[in-house]
Amino acid sequence: MLDIRYIRENADKVQEAAKNKGYDVSISELLKLDDERRELQQQVDALRERRNANAASMKGGKPEQSVIDEGKQIKIELAEREEYLTNTEVKFVELLKTVPNVPLDMVPVGSTEDENVVIKTSGEKPQFDFEPKSHWELAEAHDWIDKERAAKIAGARFAYLKGDLVRLEMALWNYGMDVLGSQETLQKIIDDNHLEGVSSKPFTPVIPPAVARTEVFQATGRLNKEEQTYKLEDEDLWLNASAEHTMAPMYLNEILPEAQLPIRIVGYTTAFRREAGTYGKDAEGIFRLHQFNKLEMESFTTAEAGLNEHLFMVAIQEYLMASLGLPFQTLEKCTADIGRPNAKGVDINTWLPGQSEYRETHTADYITDYQARPMKTRVRRQDDTVQFVHTNDATVFSERPLVAILENFQTADGNVVIPEVLRPYMGGRDIL
Repeated sequence: MLDIRYIRENADKVQEAAKNKGYDVSISELLKLDDERRELQQQVDALRERRNANAASMKGGKPEQSVIDEGKQIKIELAEREEYLTNTEVKFVELLKTVPNVPLDMVPVGSTEDENVVIKTSGEKPQFDFEPKSHWELAEAHDWIDKERAAKIAGARFAYLKGDLVRLEMALWNYGMDVLGSQETLQKIIDDNHLEGVSSKPFTPVIPPAVARTEVFQATGRLNKEEQTYKLEDEDLWLNASAEHTMAPMYLNEILPEAQLPIRIVGYTTAFRREAGTYGKDAEGIFRLHQFNKLEMESFTTAEAGLNEHLFMVAIQEYLMASLGLPFQTLEKCTADIGRPNAKGVDINTWLPGQSEYRETHTADYITDYQARPMKTRVRRQDDTVQFVHTNDATVFSERPLVAILENFQTADGNVVIPEVLRPYMGGRDIL
């Protein structure tokens, strides 16, 4: 949520930012409600002072009837004004929640994801002397994916992963954990990318809850009821649609000492998405499922460290993909594609020979203090002032890199070469 004071001082900028992000919100209506609630608050405060003065005048003897009558009238007026204030506050907060974060100036303006900007292309696309297969064709031949039996159990867009594909996925998780847990590797990433002032503090592994209460989920700015999020029937609980959705509110209503920052966590969880409105080739295989596993970075920093932390997470993603030997592109996301809470976003799209195109496998989100404000996650600075933290999140691995590994490292006989960095986690094997 944005600070209402910032909105008052930058109304035109906030309105333009909402438009560029594709959100239909009225900042003038919000400011009108803000004026009304502040005026009502002044009226309520004045009536409470009168009530207290009236009550004080009744002490020390029998009050005059006029004083009693005045007290009754104040009580009626106060109850009326307080009701108006409560109703106005509810409308104000609901409208404030719909105002998206303001993109950083470096974010390109665009109306669709097609206007995202490629800022880097890394790695060489594989050259095959045969017609490459899709990941689901490879998996079918090896009996690594069973969607037919999963459909009997849970319906479409679910899958059983089997055999060596399961082991390969677990190898990815362990490799990702080892990279994020190594201060030496993180320092190398910082040095190679010339990131000044960034800590090499490792990430702490966590397994977060897979559900969150409505109020908490809304505070993260990630609750998407229409297209994404599943709700548990008869419970005030929603299934997380990505690991960071329950990692971001980990320090809800807490004030963190500055000496503890940055706090970095890497969380693993199963995620659930409705994926409404997605059809076609994405329904094949495991590229887009209702249930998938995900390893995710989340961090909490001071405001001045937030942007470099975002760049650090992107550098980690690039390091991971390059070390796997996968060809990829790094994209600066445009205003329409970064999402409501984001001030900046970067995607990594990886080359899939089976589709002959780059497809999204990673995303990195810089949220500034947009989540921290409703979550009330703050930092006590060394000068004893208290400020909202800045949050960042970014993909480490989901099951989509598995798709990329299968398709990029396939052989003519239908086998798959295991990336060298994963072989220690696969018992030293070099091929599936």
